[in-house]
Amino acid sequence: MGRVPEMRLRACNRAAVRPDGSYVLYWMTMARRTAWNFGLQRAVEHALELGKPLVVLEALRAAYPWASERLHRFVLDGMADNAAALAGRAALYYPYIEPEPGAGKGLLAALAAGACLVVTDDFPAFFLPRMLESAARQVPVRLEAVDGNGLMPLRVAGQAYPTAYAFRRFLQKNLAFHLREMPAANPFARARLASPPALRRAIAERWPAAQPAADGRFEVPGGVSREVPAAGLRGGAKRAGETWRGFLRGGLPRYDEVRNHPDEDATSGLSPYLHFGHISAHQAVAELLESEGWTPEKLGDRATGQRAGWWGVGASAEGFLDQLVTWRELGFNLCATRADYDRYESLPDWARATLAKHARDPRPYTYDLAALAGADTHDPLWNAAQRQLVREGRLHNYLRMLWGKKILEWSASPEAALEVMVELNNKYALDGRDPNSYSGIFWCLGRYDRPWGPERPIFGTIRYMSSENTARKLRVNSYLRAHGPGAAG
Repeated sequence: MGRVPEMRLRACNRAAVRPDGSYVLYWMTMARRTAWNFGLQRAVEHALELGKPLVVLEALRAAYPWASERLHRFVLDGMADNAAALAGRAALYYPYIEPEPGAGKGLLAALAAGACLVVTDDFPAFFLPRMLESAARQVPVRLEAVDGNGLMPLRVAGQAYPTAYAFRRFLQKNLAFHLREMPAANPFARARLASPPALRRAIAERWPAAQPAADGRFEVPGGVSREVPAAGLRGGAKRAGETWRGFLRGGLPRYDEVRNHPDEDATSGLSPYLHFGHISAHQAVAELLESEGWTPEKLGDRATGQRAGWWGVGASAEGFLDQLVTWRELGFNLCATRADYDRYESLPDWARATLAKHARDPRPYTYDLAALAGADTHDPLWNAAQRQLVREGRLHNYLRMLWGKKILEWSASPEAALEVMVELNNKYALDGRDPNSYSGIFWCLGRYDRPWGPERPIFGTIRYMSSENTARKLRVNSYLRAHGPGAAG
């Protein structure tokens, strides 16, 4: 097992490693899995070098922005999988589910007080950066964040890239080296760790570890909002792996041909699992390339920025890799380099200029947040997409673009449109609150795009989309029936 690359490590405070601590603490926050996990791998490295046991803390707060039964249920499914996966390992798994807001305050500091150091996951979006800053001030030992977000370490780029083309060229120049630095599929392989410790009784009494129900699942605590109920999609590494293998065998061969057609529902379904860290992009890329009989010699030798041809695999695999690597990591690149990634001011100058020019154009239809959340518009296709979002916690990838464009058209201002998109997406989507989500939302307003003519009312030179053209180009009849007003929720 190779070492975690230094480029992926970041000290969050100036405290030192304490060799006489009782254990190494891995605080699992975003890479919520036990395989292909650079953070867990780094914690195992430290435990071996220090000759100490390993403690894995996975906690879930009761209150966070857009907290709901839906998001809790998905995370808790993952915690159940992790409990099962770590049951036979030389590590103490400590699942903590906050019963009410604030009840978990002090747990990390209490565990860190007995630790040699704390290792955690680096993540550039949502409330995670602020949470790490706060934790760095509270723990008395080194807090080390590990970047396992994508194939390219976040620190390599050093700048925000304005387009997918520009970022793709950067990847094509630099990614080959990092493809040799994959996380271990099993961080515990051949690792002879010290026996798991018994934690102080005061910790276990004040912050008791969660206990699964008879079916092996953890229960959503009563203090969590039920306004957005759990979706039918189950979370966790086990289901993530099943979803991925099913797509790799059956969906990938047709991906390039049918992925944009809502009737086909031909996308991978990985987005929620990637967001919550139940599967690694490294694993997906490695297993896809293996299935394609890929070798490093097949990589293109010129950084053209083109979507096809660089990987040296089939058309469907190339198309999927462009989504999984280029577009996904482009979003992480912006979040890691701009603190205002989620604010209107982060849009390109040309986009803000053209939207400002047309901000007072008459709107043929306007809808408030309640009407949009309830799929109560004149547009059947848009309504179907919104119903899918509310009922299932997901949106078809192509319709997500149309969904955002129509919100821009039907809102009193582009700033108001952005607020609505963020609210609806982050509240209902299982893959919301993610760099990739913000890429999709802001793309609807011009991010990563260019001016398009002819200049139109409301949009100006922002790329225009219509439900009528979408329905003409794509197969949507089955989708409309499945997500119509009378369809079962």
